[in-house]
Amino acid sequence: MDGPSRESFAETVKHALRSVIDPELGQNVVDLGLIYFVAVDEEGTAHVVMTTTTPGCPAVGYLQEGVRQAAISATGIAAAEVAVTYDPPWSPDMMSGEAASQRRMPKRSSWRLW
Repeated sequence: MDGPSRESFAETVKHALRSVIDPELGQNVVDLGLIYFVAVDEEGTAHVVMTTTTPGCPAVGYLQEGVRQAAISATGIAAAEVAVTYDPPWSPDMMSGEAASQRRMPKRSSWRLW
């Protein structure tokens, strides 16, 4: 694979990773900002670096395996390696605009008391 093709494959992998849903937050790992890095090497192996919302996340194995499976399901990908890091630590600021807006609570002044 040459440079532009690998970049195209990396974008295909990122798209496939949107199928992996964080079980606690109910949104995909890409929009949550849990995917830090995606690259594809000459042999067609996807290399993904990801995180979880907290270092003690009980779903880390589930998410890591989901990311690996989603990556290898992408067209042109022969294998996938998924590493988990907590540097930098995840924060809600890493979410996409759409994901952040879906997670927001209404302003307290708009709450109705019954």
